[in-house]
Amino acid sequence: MKKLNHLPLFKLPVAMLLAGLLLNAHAGADELQDATQLFKQGQQSQALSKVNSFLSAKPKDAQGRFLKGLILTEQKKTADAIKIFSDLTQDYPELPEPYNNLAVLYASQGQYDKARSALEMAIRTHPSYATAHENLGDIYAKMASQAYNRALQLDSSNTATQTKLAMIQDLFSEKPHSGAQRTVTCDKPAAEAPRVTAAAPAQAKEPAASKPPVVAKAPEPAKAPEVARAQEAPRNPEAPSAEKAIEKAVEGWSDAWSSKNVKKYLSYYASDFKTPNGESRSSWAGMRRERISKPKRIEIKVSHLKIRLTDSNHATVRFHQDYKASNFSASGPKTLLMVKSGDSWHIQEERAD
Repeated sequence: MKKLNHLPLFKLPVAMLLAGLLLNAHAGADELQDATQLFKQGQQSQALSKVNSFLSAKPKDAQGRFLKGLILTEQKKTADAIKIFSDLTQDYPELPEPYNNLAVLYASQGQYDKARSALEMAIRTHPSYATAHENLGDIYAKMASQAYNRALQLDSSNTATQTKLAMIQDLFSEKPHSGAQRTVTCDKPAAEAPRVTAAAPAQAKEPAASKPPVVAKAPEPAKAPEVARAQEAPRNPEAPSAEKAIEKAVEGWSDAWSSKNVKKYLSYYASDFKTPNGESRSSWAGMRRERISKPKRIEIKVSHLKIRLTDSNHATVRFHQDYKASNFSASGPKTLLMVKSGDSWHIQEERAD
């Protein structure tokens, strides 16, 4: 079985349009677009020269840094690329793509534990990031293969282990790129957690020196929105008042987020809130507290609100969310599953569609 670090990096189709990255025009955008075009054309040296020129004027620009990391990856300058993506994860811990690309580079060196940790962080920041989930599965399979090999060295007659190892070998021999991690390139963001077509980031917190984020591609097709206030069976006479209370709760939640009032923001979540990755409520709350507190400013706008009451105490709320923080903005559909507790409505589950 080939070791992962001997396999070529599989890359999603390069779509370096930077549509989402250039939401806020700024000086040097043309130069960065030129570098992107050169990268797409495979002219890595020229692209790197353009990016370095751009970064000489804007050394903290996340867009340019992310593109430079991609170029260095293509040039097999792994240590330099790792430094770029690692720094981005420090400055923008809520962006999943730098974590994913960092994991790919660690895997290419056979550092599967580090790769696994990076992918778990990517998924923690963006639970619906399909590329990271697939890569994590490949990493686990490679680590399992190593463990089975060690087991067979200790007991070569263990037929069960031989069978398991053979299954993994068959799995990675089925497709030319099976087992090779996918790096991601830059495209367009979604909402708090971005969508991924090929690579960059989701909702970014603003680091100390105000760095704009990069964006990504949609991991899976958006679900068709459900019709709100369905006109099926007889309408619950309490529905209008319930919907008004839910709308008020969503408004209060978004206002608390915008004003960076973490205590009030967290109060809108139910006691049995389903955290994105099954972590403890306190761990999730600590992460949210950090991400809301760090940006200098946050602006959340909710529009196209649709409410569907499943019963008198439960509702599905769908809306379009616009997120802005300094030089970064992202938008996309979002769903909240809400539950009534006493006279108040709270968020029981939250996801970007």
